[in-house]
Amino acid sequence: MNTLVWTDGLAMSQPLMDHTHREFVDLLADFEDALDTPQAAQRFDELLAHTELHFAQEDRWMASLGFAPQNCHGLQHAQVLRALREVAQLQGRPEQAAVLRLILTELAAWFPAHASMMDAALAAVMAERGFDPETGRIGLPREPEAALITGCGSSSCS
Repeated sequence: MNTLVWTDGLAMSQPLMDHTHREFVDLLADFEDALDTPQAAQRFDELLAHTELHFAQEDRWMASLGFAPQNCHGLQHAQVLRALREVAQLQGRPEQAAVLRLILTELAAWFPAHASMMDAALAAVMAERGFDPETGRIGLPREPEAALITGCGSSSCS
């Protein structure tokens, strides 16, 4: 049984975001399944590559919607990527197996919380503003004098 499995509770009602998130969960499961095999490092590298693209996509959406460059959602992406890249540097070292197991546990715990707070807030802003993630078009553009969003995008955070 995998540590994290896709459930409807992880869905954000944003099809492109949901597809990307489902891929992340599937790649995390593939990585977990390969943990004690010679393919573990390769599966981790695939997860890292996907996560880089996943976070870059969300960061572009946030920039388009008027999130500040240093918003907490984007900063969380940067922290996770920094940790994943540090783990990638351990390839071939004796401590790699233990660190891979630890990063799996941490990602599986982190992702549902991140999705339910940060990504849900982004999805809400996307819906409020009529943002089409496929084209980048915004139905209700931000007012020019409106402050940039520095929090996660929810009313309780920004």
